[in-house]
Amino acid sequence: MRTGISITLSSADRKRLQTIVKDRNAAQKHVWRAGIVLLSADGVGTNEIMRQTGTSKTCVWRWQERFMEEGVDGLLRDKTRPSRVRPLGQDVAERIVALTQQDPPCEATHWTGAMMAKAIGVSVSSVQRIWRAHGLQPHRLRLFKLSNDPDFVAKLRDVVGLYVDPPAHAIVLSVDEKSQIQALDRTQPGLPMKKGRAGTLTHDYKRNGTTTLFAALNVLDGKVIGRNMQRHRHQEFIRFLNAIEAEVPAGKLVHVILDNYAAHKHPKVRQWLQRHERFTFHFTPTSCSWLNAVEGFFAKLTKRRLKRGVFRSIVDLQAAIHRFLEEHNEQSKPFTWTANPDKIIAAVRRGHQALDSIH
Repeated sequence: MRTGISITLSSADRKRLQTIVKDRNAAQKHVWRAGIVLLSADGVGTNEIMRQTGTSKTCVWRWQERFMEEGVDGLLRDKTRPSRVRPLGQDVAERIVALTQQDPPCEATHWTGAMMAKAIGVSVSSVQRIWRAHGLQPHRLRLFKLSNDPDFVAKLRDVVGLYVDPPAHAIVLSVDEKSQIQALDRTQPGLPMKKGRAGTLTHDYKRNGTTTLFAALNVLDGKVIGRNMQRHRHQEFIRFLNAIEAEVPAGKLVHVILDNYAAHKHPKVRQWLQRHERFTFHFTPTSCSWLNAVEGFFAKLTKRRLKRGVFRSIVDLQAAIHRFLEEHNEQSKPFTWTANPDKIIAAVRRGHQALDSIH
């Protein structure tokens, strides 16, 4: 053993090192490091330690010194090594961030990692790392639409008030139509899902016509009144209103939440409304379809029944929609509005201020 190297083990350290050597799940580098220290403590020479542990002389010396300096914990930790590649300077990161927020010089709508790496002269992984650190995602785009309705606040509070605190002895219905629902038949049958493979569906299809679903969501119990019709003019809308009139219990006031579609404001619809005094229309602000609760049902219908559906005719499509309505109504739940209208109003105002400052 070299001069100045003297290893004396306490009973706790020896027991811990022996546990590491005997542990079949321990990392091998930890096992032979512990073996070096145990053999050194037993007075075994360097050459014999090298033979038994299969390591070099410098390796034995290194871990003997590490144990004397840091104990058993030092054997279980690797010292960090400096990278062979010099780290990028702060100026490079600032330049990448500044360029990302500008339009690329070529005919492209946004920067890609490869484009930015070529422009700056760094690797793609470096660009991606800087983007992650600064929360930049140039490949993503979020769609938005701010309402320009001058009565936005009043209409918002009116509709949200119906959701949160509906009038007594009244029914609140969220009404809209989902138009142009296509009866799509696939050109080839798909394969079912199995382990290791997703279900398949051909990308091309055959159109077998379209239908329009008129729906009225009862906010109080979540049930939906639905009718399939070929078109979505004011004539069909009046027919749907008559269907609602027939299904809603007599003596109940009916508050109907609608969007600003032209058929909903047609003169003949207004005449119908005057003849049915228990009906009251509440229009959402313009460009605020998200405020209409029935849109959530349409999204559920599309995702769970229509998107992957195979329909060989309009009759098949309408029958499938009718069955989905029945299943929904059997397990319906009351609609619950949770968003704070004050926060919505503040967010819309911030959006308008941001747009005005930029444009």
